[in-house]
Amino acid sequence: MELPPRRKLFDFQGVSMTHYFTDNWDNVQNFQARENDIMIATYPKAGTTWISYILDQLHYGPVAPKCQTSLVDRVPFLEMNIPQIPTGIEMLDKLATSARLIKTHLPVQFIPRSFWEQNCRMVYVARNAKDNLVSYFNFDPMNLAQPEPGDWNHFLQRFMDGKMVFGLWYDHVTGWWEKKQTHSKIHCMFYEDMIEDLGRELDRLCSFLGLSPSLEEKARVIEKSQFDNMKKNSMTNHSSIAFMDFKISPFMRKGKVGD
Repeated sequence: MELPPRRKLFDFQGVSMTHYFTDNWDNVQNFQARENDIMIATYPKAGTTWISYILDQLHYGPVAPKCQTSLVDRVPFLEMNIPQIPTGIEMLDKLATSARLIKTHLPVQFIPRSFWEQNCRMVYVARNAKDNLVSYFNFDPMNLAQPEPGDWNHFLQRFMDGKMVFGLWYDHVTGWWEKKQTHSKIHCMFYEDMIEDLGRELDRLCSFLGLSPSLEEKARVIEKSQFDNMKKNSMTNHSSIAFMDFKISPFMRKGKVGD
């Protein structure tokens, strides 16, 4: 497969974006959500794969379709539109599961209307801005779908100015947090809380979702979603994604707080 060219940022309705996430915009905005769909929303590098895998294991665990060997297939990326790869919409249309898990990095104002009309549950994960920034900086060189990162000083200034794909960290996090105050179906989680006590956060998440896993099931989810286990797991480490260059760095790096 020919690797996609890096795209440059441009202003899209007041938010920095690239064409990999806007060229299919009408189809994204017209996407028809179902009442039992669950949206996973994050700013990039805030724990998206972690919470996606936790939700996947809570809902499907060992009974997931065998043909879906990657988390990318099981939790499609709503707005993704990279050449030679099925779009997020196409992948969602093929999902056979009744309750679909749907990943997005969109700011809250860009979420398709049907998710609000269907009153879908949404799980938003936020991460401390400094750790989020460091993770993003280490991620962009190996992710060829991202713009050229440049050096640290340049990247830091871009981050503070909101010249990042999906915009300013502060606007993204506060936008979702403010929406939560008027929309009861949004559950906000924090990366640091998950690191501190995953069992406690899992209980809160299950309460929000109306799930009652057994102690054995809960222990299995916690064990499988440990960082070192996910880093070795081909389902979660994204080692099969063609536009990520693992010669530069792994997709999953440290998963630490205070790095």
